[in-house]
Parts: sequence; structure tokens; C-alpha cells
Amino acid sequence: MKKTVAIDGPAGAGKSTVAKLAAKKLGYIYIDTGAMYRAAAWKMLESGAEPTDENIVGVAEKLDVSLRFAGDSVRVFADDTDVTEAIRTPEVTALVSKVAQIGPVRTKMVQLQRKMAKDGGVVMDGRDIASNVLPNADVKIYLTASIEERALRRWKEMKAKGYEEPMEALKDEIAARDKADSERSISPLVRVPEATLLDTTGMTIEEVVRTVMELCGEGQ
Repeated sequence: MKKTVAIDGPAGAGKSTVAKLAAKKLGYIYIDTGAMYRAAAWKMLESGAEPTDENIVGVAEKLDVSLRFAGDSVRVFADDTDVTEAIRTPEVTALVSKVAQIGPVRTKMVQLQRKMAKDGGVVMDGRDIASNVLPNADVKIYLTASIEERALRRWKEMKAKGYEEPMEALKDEIAARDKADSERSISPLVRVPEATLLDTTGMTIEEVVRTVMELCGEGQ
């Protein structure tokens, strides 16, 4: 029987990378919920309007977010526009936490996410997958790492894309994101009691994926 796998954790913990690789090994569909909220943030920025809660809701309600598979990669579409790379800019990153805190936006995205996962065989990552989106998931994992480690990973990722940001600024940004995600009133970032805690500080991606596979009852 195909399982549903929920991976939660803070910003920069490596959830997307690990979930994507694990899904490939399992033969499952990978669902990047963070990318869906990023698509809404991107659409808000593209509109040119002030990103007030009211404007964000107005944009999100009209937005069709979809994940389409192209070979081994997952492409993110906002309406008919491929925004896979565009949603990873610093501007989108700065806005996405605010977007994700708004109730009507979360309601819409959660409906889409549950629909994608209804037949099982999915690995879904985000902030509230085990606690809210897929509370009956077969496997629940809380993936984390130290702020220093997460900042270093984010720095390398951004540098590879041509962005230069001071390490201390990234640490501050991640700490602020953790606080915002954990303290928001709607579906905050939380580790449910039954989720396995996986601290990836000092681990390679291969080691983390291997551990996730073992938690899913699968060997390499």
C-alpha cells in the first residue's frame, strides 16, 4: 500500500531537497507546499499592489497553483506561468511568511494539498503537514538543523543563483522566520508528538535521505 509521508520543519532545514529525493526513491509524488505559498507571494509582488492582507487574499483567491512533473523535476505554475525559479528570489522569501499566515490563503492551499494527497503515494513537506494538512499521514518526520547550519545552506544556495547576502543577515532572517512561523495563530510550525525528530546538523543529504527511507520502512 502506498503511504503518505509528512515532513515538517523550519526554514532552511533541507525539507524540499530531502523530500524530493525520498519521493523519487519511493516512486511517490513530491508535493512542495512551501512553493505553493511562494507562488501566491510572487503573484502578489507581480500585481504591483501593496501587500496588505486584503490584497493578498484577493490575489490568492483568483490564483490557480499547480505542480507539474517534467521528467525528474517538479515545475511550479501560477496560473499558466512557470514560476519555479522566480519564487526563489529574496523578494519572494521576504513576503512568503506573511502570505502563509493569512487564514483564507491557507484554507485554499490546504484544500489543494489534500486533494493531491488523497490517493496516497506522496511525500509532502511544509510547516503544518502532520499537524493540519495530513494529520493521518502514515509517516511523520520533523526535520531540523541548527540556525548556523541552515544559514550556511541558504547562503550556498543563493550564491549559486547569483545572490550575495551576508551570513549574519541570513541567520537573523532565519531566526525571524522561525519566530513568525512558530507564533502565527493559524496552523503554526509545530512538531506533533508522534513525529520522529531528525536533526540534520552535520549530516550529508545522502545520510538524511537514507534515514527517511528507513523511517518509511524502505532500504536503499
